[in-house]
Amino acid sequence: MNIGEKLNKKGDKIYFFYDLGRDPGQRPSTGVFIYANPQNQIQKNFNKEALKILETKKSQLTIEQQAVGTPVIPAHKFKANFVEYFEEYIKLNKREGNRHLACCLTKFKAYIKSDFISPVDITENFCKRFRRHLLDTLTGETPANYYARFKWVVKAATKDGYFRSNPTEDIPAVRNPSAALKEHLESEEYVALLNTPCFNQQVKLAFLFSCYTGLRWVDVKRLEWQDLQGGTLITRIIQQKTGKPVVLTLHPIALAILEEIKQLSLGKTTSTNKVFSLPTANGANKVLGEWIKRAGVNKYVTWSCARLSFSILLKDKNVDDVTIAYLMGHTTTRQVQQTYKRHKPKDQSEAISHLPSFNIASFL
Repeated sequence: MNIGEKLNKKGDKIYFFYDLGRDPGQRPSTGVFIYANPQNQIQKNFNKEALKILETKKSQLTIEQQAVGTPVIPAHKFKANFVEYFEEYIKLNKREGNRHLACCLTKFKAYIKSDFISPVDITENFCKRFRRHLLDTLTGETPANYYARFKWVVKAATKDGYFRSNPTEDIPAVRNPSAALKEHLESEEYVALLNTPCFNQQVKLAFLFSCYTGLRWVDVKRLEWQDLQGGTLITRIIQQKTGKPVVLTLHPIALAILEEIKQLSLGKTTSTNKVFSLPTANGANKVLGEWIKRAGVNKYVTWSCARLSFSILLKDKNVDDVTIAYLMGHTTTRQVQQTYKRHKPKDQSEAISHLPSFNIASFL
């Protein structure tokens, strides 16, 4: 491994570069320089330390070249902090609209209560305890989704040589069904909310927009005018097969909501502006609770109920699961069939009325 040097234009510093050849891009900088004529002891000390760093860089690159074609991974390529490996994995594998990896890292840091953990501490028992932590603090599909992403990271780290065997291999991701079923809104309750005033008009319009589009809170919160084109919504969800975003046709009520928002915005509807001006999630749910009560809806309703209601009401009208899944941004129908479905009949009398009927008097 050859190291070249070059004097700068002023002639006071010498910069070092890797001499890999004479073709373009084959002389990258090492990022190291020394003073050509040190003026004092500080600059002399600087030169001494810089040359040590240069020698270390040269040695590391030499080892990397020698390791090519062998199963050996140089020790300096490993990160001592598994959190840093996790963060780099997210950076390299992040997908627009998929927050599970980043959210899993947040939960992971909260569990270890630190920004540092050595790979040697990521044992099978540690992974079991982390899965239990997710199940204790999260419900529904979320703990399974987060732990599945954690398994991705650990599997990648295993292939990169951090572990002799994958510590998560025998620990499956499991869901945590909520004991309490989430409430949803019926058609008549949609109408009641439309006709009931709310002291925060932005929250009212944004929630109703979610009811008519199936968007999550986070999606409505960050929705920008550039995401809307005519009567369609260009989502941030990218279809795997086509590589294009999911495009949703908006209901007339949703379009009317956007027109109302434009009037409230007083012309501030440039492409990068947010469509809705909303408080925090907790603040929005508090406003929502008061508004729901005022509308005479005797249910515990949070923002997630809008997405559930969207799916159930479409299902009631015999819209197929594939279409509902597409409208909700899912790649499969599993979520629609397991989570976003009606868990109890709207009208039991109507349901049982379909059973065979006859004259009861003649039977007796």
